[in-house]
Amino acid sequence: MELCYKPDLNGKVAVITGGAGVLCREFAKALALCGARVAILNRTVSKAEAVAEEIKAMGGDAIAVQVDVTDKASVEAAHQEVLAKYGKCDILINGAGGNNARANTDKEYFELGDMDADTKTFFDLEDEDLEFVFNLNFIGTLLPTQAFAKDMIGREGCNIINVSSMNAFTPLTKIPAYSGAKAAISNFTQWLAVHFSKVGIRVNAIAPGFFSTEQNKNLLWNPDGTPTARTGKILAATPMGRFGQPEELLGALLFLADQKAAGFVTGIVIPVDGGFSAYSGV
Repeated sequence: MELCYKPDLNGKVAVITGGAGVLCREFAKALALCGARVAILNRTVSKAEAVAEEIKAMGGDAIAVQVDVTDKASVEAAHQEVLAKYGKCDILINGAGGNNARANTDKEYFELGDMDADTKTFFDLEDEDLEFVFNLNFIGTLLPTQAFAKDMIGREGCNIINVSSMNAFTPLTKIPAYSGAKAAISNFTQWLAVHFSKVGIRVNAIAPGFFSTEQNKNLLWNPDGTPTARTGKILAATPMGRFGQPEELLGALLFLADQKAAGFVTGIVIPVDGGFSAYSGV
Protein backbone atom coordinates (compact mmCIF):
# COMPACT_ATOMS: atom_id res chain seq x y z
CA MET A 1 0.00 0.00 0.00
CA GLU A 2 1.30 3.44 -0.97
CA LEU A 3 -0.22 6.47 0.74
CA CYS A 4 -0.47 9.85 -0.99
CA TYR A 5 -0.79 11.54 2.40
CA LYS A 6 0.97 10.28 5.50
CA PRO A 7 0.35 12.08 8.80
CA ASP A 8 2.51 11.24 11.77
CA LEU A 9 0.40 9.00 14.02
CA ASN A 10 3.29 7.50 15.96
CA GLY A 11 2.29 6.83 19.55
CA LYS A 12 -1.44 6.90 18.72
CA VAL A 13 -3.84 4.06 19.44
CA ALA A 14 -6.50 3.57 16.76
CA VAL A 15 -9.56 1.39 17.32
CA ILE A 16 -11.60 0.28 14.30
CA THR A 17 -14.93 -1.51 14.66
CA GLY A 18 -15.87 -3.72 11.73
CA GLY A 19 -12.15 -3.69 11.08
CA ALA A 20 -12.10 -6.80 8.91
CA GLY A 21 -14.55 -5.43 6.34
CA VAL A 22 -13.51 -4.54 2.80
CA LEU A 23 -13.27 -0.81 3.49
CA CYS A 24 -12.19 -0.84 7.13
CA ARG A 25 -9.30 -3.24 6.59
CA GLU A 26 -7.84 -0.59 4.26
CA PHE A 27 -8.40 1.98 7.00
CA ALA A 28 -6.54 -0.24 9.45
CA LYS A 29 -3.57 -0.76 7.16
CA ALA A 30 -3.32 2.96 6.34
CA LEU A 31 -3.37 4.00 10.00
CA ALA A 32 -0.71 1.40 10.79
CA LEU A 33 1.51 2.70 7.97
CA CYS A 34 1.24 6.14 9.59
CA GLY A 35 2.60 4.71 12.84
CA ALA A 36 -0.55 4.03 14.85
CA ARG A 37 -1.03 0.89 16.87
CA VAL A 38 -4.28 -0.53 15.53
CA ALA A 39 -6.90 -2.56 17.39
CA ILE A 40 -9.11 -4.35 14.89
CA LEU A 41 -12.49 -5.07 16.45
CA ASN A 42 -14.72 -7.51 14.61
CA ARG A 43 -17.57 -9.89 15.35
CA THR A 44 -15.68 -12.76 13.70
CA VAL A 45 -12.30 -12.57 15.37
CA SER A 46 -10.57 -14.90 12.89
CA LYS A 47 -11.16 -12.32 10.15
CA ALA A 48 -9.70 -9.60 12.38
CA GLU A 49 -6.69 -11.81 13.07
CA ALA A 50 -6.06 -12.16 9.34
CA VAL A 51 -6.00 -8.37 8.94
CA ALA A 52 -3.72 -8.00 11.97
CA GLU A 53 -1.29 -10.48 10.42
CA GLU A 54 -1.30 -8.48 7.17
CA ILE A 55 -0.40 -5.36 9.12
CA LYS A 56 2.36 -7.11 11.02
CA ALA A 57 3.79 -8.40 7.75
CA MET A 58 3.94 -4.76 6.60
CA GLY A 59 5.93 -3.89 9.73
CA GLY A 60 2.98 -2.42 11.63
CA ASP A 61 1.52 -3.10 15.05
CA ALA A 62 -1.99 -4.55 15.30
CA ILE A 63 -4.17 -6.73 17.48
CA ALA A 64 -7.46 -8.51 16.83
CA VAL A 65 -10.29 -8.16 19.35
CA GLN A 66 -13.67 -9.89 19.25
CA VAL A 67 -16.72 -7.68 19.71
CA ASP A 68 -20.46 -7.50 19.16
CA VAL A 69 -21.00 -3.76 18.75
CA THR A 70 -24.70 -4.08 19.61
CA ASP A 71 -23.96 -5.59 23.02
CA LYS A 72 -22.77 -3.22 25.77
CA ALA A 73 -20.99 -5.91 27.80
CA SER A 74 -19.14 -7.15 24.71
CA VAL A 75 -18.07 -3.62 23.80
CA GLU A 76 -16.81 -2.93 27.31
CA ALA A 77 -14.89 -6.23 27.34
CA ALA A 78 -13.23 -5.19 24.06
CA HIS A 79 -12.47 -1.78 25.55
CA GLN A 80 -10.76 -3.36 28.54
CA GLU A 81 -8.73 -5.64 26.28
CA VAL A 82 -7.49 -2.69 24.23
CA LEU A 83 -6.64 -0.77 27.41
CA ALA A 84 -4.65 -3.72 28.74
CA LYS A 85 -2.69 -4.27 25.51
CA TYR A 86 -2.29 -0.76 24.08
CA GLY A 87 -3.57 1.81 26.56
CA LYS A 88 -6.04 4.59 25.91
CA CYS A 89 -7.68 5.09 22.53
CA ASP A 90 -6.77 8.22 20.54
CA ILE A 91 -8.68 7.56 17.31
CA LEU A 92 -11.96 5.65 17.09
CA ILE A 93 -13.28 4.58 13.69
CA ASN A 94 -16.89 3.41 13.94
CA GLY A 95 -16.91 1.23 10.85
CA ALA A 96 -19.23 -1.60 11.91
CA GLY A 97 -22.57 -1.54 10.13
CA GLY A 98 -24.38 -2.75 7.08
CA ASN A 99 -27.71 -3.84 5.71
CA ASN A 100 -29.65 -7.11 5.74
CA ALA A 101 -31.90 -8.31 2.94
CA ARG A 102 -34.61 -9.18 5.48
CA ALA A 103 -35.20 -5.44 5.92
CA ASN A 104 -35.55 -4.71 2.19
CA THR A 105 -38.61 -4.38 0.00
CA ASP A 106 -38.70 -6.36 -3.24
CA LYS A 107 -39.67 -3.40 -5.42
CA GLU A 108 -38.67 0.23 -5.66
CA TYR A 109 -42.26 1.48 -5.99
CA PHE A 110 -45.45 0.24 -4.36
CA GLU A 111 -48.12 -0.38 -6.97
CA LEU A 112 -51.77 -1.39 -7.00
CA GLY A 113 -52.00 -5.16 -6.72
CA ASP A 114 -48.78 -5.65 -4.76
CA MET A 115 -50.67 -6.45 -1.56
CA ASP A 116 -52.16 -9.54 -3.19
CA ALA A 117 -49.03 -10.58 -5.08
CA ASP A 118 -46.09 -12.70 -3.93
CA THR A 119 -44.13 -9.50 -3.28
CA LYS A 120 -42.42 -8.28 -0.12
CA THR A 121 -43.75 -4.77 0.35
CA PHE A 122 -43.27 -2.07 2.97
CA PHE A 123 -46.23 -3.57 4.82
CA ASP A 124 -44.47 -6.93 5.14
CA LEU A 125 -41.35 -5.61 6.88
CA GLU A 126 -40.91 -7.13 10.33
CA ASP A 127 -39.96 -4.94 13.26
CA GLU A 128 -37.22 -7.32 14.42
CA ASP A 129 -35.54 -7.14 11.00
CA LEU A 130 -35.68 -3.35 10.97
CA GLU A 131 -34.34 -3.25 14.53
CA PHE A 132 -31.44 -5.53 13.57
CA VAL A 133 -30.28 -3.15 10.83
CA PHE A 134 -30.85 -0.01 12.87
CA ASN A 135 -29.10 -1.42 15.91
CA LEU A 136 -26.12 -2.68 13.92
CA ASN A 137 -25.53 0.78 12.48
CA PHE A 138 -26.68 3.27 15.10
CA ILE A 139 -26.41 1.39 18.39
CA GLY A 140 -23.25 -0.19 16.97
CA THR A 141 -21.80 3.32 16.74
CA LEU A 142 -23.21 4.67 20.00
CA LEU A 143 -21.93 1.88 22.29
CA PRO A 144 -18.28 1.91 21.11
CA THR A 145 -18.33 5.71 21.36
CA GLN A 146 -19.56 5.51 24.95
CA ALA A 147 -16.78 3.08 25.81
CA PHE A 148 -13.78 4.53 23.98
CA ALA A 149 -14.55 8.27 24.18
CA LYS A 150 -14.01 8.01 27.94
CA ASP A 151 -10.32 7.49 27.14
CA MET A 152 -10.18 10.70 25.11
CA ILE A 153 -11.57 13.28 27.54
CA GLY A 154 -9.16 16.16 27.98
CA ARG A 155 -6.41 14.58 25.87
CA GLU A 156 -5.05 16.47 22.88
CA GLY A 157 -5.54 15.17 19.36
CA CYS A 158 -8.26 12.61 20.03
CA ASN A 159 -11.01 12.14 17.49
CA ILE A 160 -13.84 9.93 16.31
CA ILE A 161 -14.63 9.14 12.69
CA ASN A 162 -18.00 7.58 11.89
CA VAL A 163 -18.98 5.91 8.62
CA SER A 164 -22.14 7.34 7.09
CA SER A 165 -23.41 6.75 3.55
CA MET A 166 -24.99 8.31 0.48
CA ASN A 167 -28.25 7.02 1.97
CA ALA A 168 -27.94 9.72 4.62
CA PHE A 169 -28.24 12.45 1.97
CA THR A 170 -30.98 10.88 -0.16
CA PRO A 171 -32.56 7.54 0.77
CA LEU A 172 -32.12 4.76 -1.75
CA THR A 173 -35.08 2.66 -2.81
CA LYS A 174 -35.74 -0.79 -1.30
CA ILE A 175 -33.58 -0.31 1.83
CA PRO A 176 -35.54 1.85 4.31
CA ALA A 177 -33.89 0.60 7.50
CA TYR A 178 -30.35 1.10 6.26
CA SER A 179 -31.17 4.53 4.82
CA GLY A 180 -32.73 5.65 8.09
CA ALA A 181 -29.88 4.26 10.17
CA LYS A 182 -27.21 6.04 8.14
CA ALA A 183 -29.15 9.31 8.29
CA ALA A 184 -29.07 8.82 12.05
CA ILE A 185 -25.28 8.37 11.93
CA SER A 186 -24.79 11.71 10.16
CA ASN A 187 -27.06 13.46 12.65
CA PHE A 188 -25.36 11.72 15.58
CA THR A 189 -21.96 12.81 14.25
CA GLN A 190 -23.03 16.45 14.42
CA TRP A 191 -24.58 15.97 17.86
CA LEU A 192 -21.41 14.36 19.24
CA ALA A 193 -19.22 17.05 17.72
CA VAL A 194 -21.09 19.72 19.65
CA HIS A 195 -21.39 17.64 22.81
CA PHE A 196 -17.65 16.88 23.02
CA SER A 197 -16.41 20.24 21.74
CA LYS A 198 -15.36 21.50 25.20
CA VAL A 199 -13.23 18.45 26.09
CA GLY A 200 -11.01 18.27 23.01
CA ILE A 201 -12.69 15.45 21.07
CA ARG A 202 -13.35 16.06 17.37
CA VAL A 203 -16.11 14.02 15.70
CA ASN A 204 -16.55 13.73 11.93
CA ALA A 205 -17.80 11.22 9.38
CA ILE A 206 -17.05 9.89 5.94
CA ALA A 207 -19.94 9.11 3.60
CA PRO A 208 -18.77 6.62 0.98
CA GLY A 209 -20.52 6.59 -2.34
CA PHE A 210 -20.83 3.27 -4.13
CA PHE A 211 -18.15 0.66 -3.59
CA SER A 212 -18.49 -2.97 -4.62
CA THR A 213 -18.10 -5.12 -1.47
CA GLU A 214 -19.05 -8.57 -0.25
CA GLN A 215 -22.05 -7.09 1.50
CA ASN A 216 -23.69 -5.55 -1.56
CA LYS A 217 -22.47 -7.85 -4.32
CA ASN A 218 -25.86 -9.53 -4.77
CA LEU A 219 -27.47 -6.15 -5.38
CA LEU A 220 -24.81 -5.05 -7.84
CA TRP A 221 -23.87 -8.19 -9.77
CA ASN A 222 -25.75 -11.09 -11.33
CA PRO A 223 -24.54 -14.66 -10.62
CA ASP A 224 -22.77 -14.68 -14.00
CA GLY A 225 -20.82 -11.52 -13.09
CA THR A 226 -22.76 -9.11 -15.27
CA PRO A 227 -24.03 -5.87 -13.71
CA THR A 228 -27.58 -5.75 -12.38
CA ALA A 229 -30.10 -3.12 -13.42
CA ARG A 230 -29.43 -1.41 -10.07
CA THR A 231 -25.74 -1.09 -10.97
CA GLY A 232 -26.76 0.58 -14.22
CA LYS A 233 -28.83 3.12 -12.28
CA ILE A 234 -26.02 3.79 -9.80
CA LEU A 235 -23.38 4.38 -12.44
CA ALA A 236 -25.74 6.55 -14.47
CA ALA A 237 -26.23 8.73 -11.37
CA THR A 238 -22.50 8.88 -10.58
CA PRO A 239 -20.87 11.54 -12.77
CA MET A 240 -17.51 9.77 -12.67
CA GLY A 241 -19.25 6.69 -14.06
CA ARG A 242 -17.67 4.00 -11.91
CA PHE A 243 -17.57 2.44 -8.45
CA GLY A 244 -15.05 3.73 -5.95
CA GLN A 245 -11.96 1.84 -4.86
CA PRO A 246 -11.39 1.32 -1.11
CA GLU A 247 -8.07 3.19 -1.18
CA GLU A 248 -9.89 6.28 -2.47
CA LEU A 249 -11.37 6.75 1.02
CA LEU A 250 -7.98 7.01 2.68
CA GLY A 251 -7.28 10.66 1.92
CA ALA A 252 -10.44 11.75 3.74
CA LEU A 253 -9.79 9.33 6.59
CA LEU A 254 -6.20 10.41 7.21
CA PHE A 255 -7.05 14.10 6.87
CA LEU A 256 -9.73 13.81 9.55
CA ALA A 257 -7.48 11.73 11.81
CA ASP A 258 -4.61 14.23 11.58
CA GLN A 259 -4.75 16.84 14.34
CA LYS A 260 -2.35 19.14 12.50
CA ALA A 261 -4.42 19.15 9.31
CA ALA A 262 -7.92 19.00 10.78
CA GLY A 263 -7.60 20.39 14.29
CA PHE A 264 -10.41 22.91 13.67
CA VAL A 265 -12.61 20.46 11.76
CA THR A 266 -15.50 18.87 13.64
CA GLY A 267 -19.11 17.99 12.90
CA ILE A 268 -18.73 17.45 9.15
CA VAL A 269 -19.67 14.55 6.87
CA ILE A 270 -17.39 14.21 3.84
CA PRO A 271 -18.91 12.54 0.76
CA VAL A 272 -16.46 10.41 -1.21
CA ASP A 273 -18.82 9.53 -4.00
CA GLY A 274 -17.64 10.37 -7.51
CA GLY A 275 -20.12 13.26 -7.65
CA PHE A 276 -23.24 11.22 -6.80
CA SER A 277 -24.48 13.67 -4.16
CA ALA A 278 -24.01 16.63 -6.50
CA TYR A 279 -25.89 15.24 -9.50
CA SER A 280 -29.59 15.93 -10.01
CA GLY A 281 -29.95 13.42 -12.81
CA VAL A 282 -30.42 16.14 -15.41
